[in-house]
Amino acid sequence: MSRIERLIERTLFASRWLLVPLYFGLALFLVVIALAFFRELSHMAASLPAADSTAIILYALSLIDLTLVAGLLVMVMLSGYENFVSKLEVVAAERNLAWLGKLDAGSLKLKVAAAVVAISSINLLHAFMDVVDVPDDKLMWLVIIHLTFLASAFVLAIMERSMRAAH
Repeated sequence: MSRIERLIERTLFASRWLLVPLYFGLALFLVVIALAFFRELSHMAASLPAADSTAIILYALSLIDLTLVAGLLVMVMLSGYENFVSKLEVVAAERNLAWLGKLDAGSLKLKVAAAVVAISSINLLHAFMDVVDVPDDKLMWLVIIHLTFLASAFVLAIMERSMRAAH
């Protein structure tokens, strides 16, 4: 029985490498987000002479939104790989990425929740800036969804704090 058990354990442990293509896919999607960022930036630059302050703020919010999503992808890729697959051996970058080894699954969930709330906030602010053209029911749902994200992040933070206190 112990030989079968060892084989099962080794297989399960080795299966963590199946996550690598998923992290690589996130890296490829990071390229898509970078392209969208520069497309939005060039669109903004082309319409800048005729843009009013509200349009400029909306462009800035769109760029911030894309940047937050990109940062979220990097955080999930690197810390997920570090936590679940293998330790990253990037000596030069290790000094600059001191947070990397400190992100466990619980802290990563909190950071993801905070990023989702920030992205939701930006989308909500985007809708409020264009409130004349946004239907009331859509605005209501955006607020409800944002409050749901906020409550979820708050509950995650409380759970994480209580789990750390228990240890």
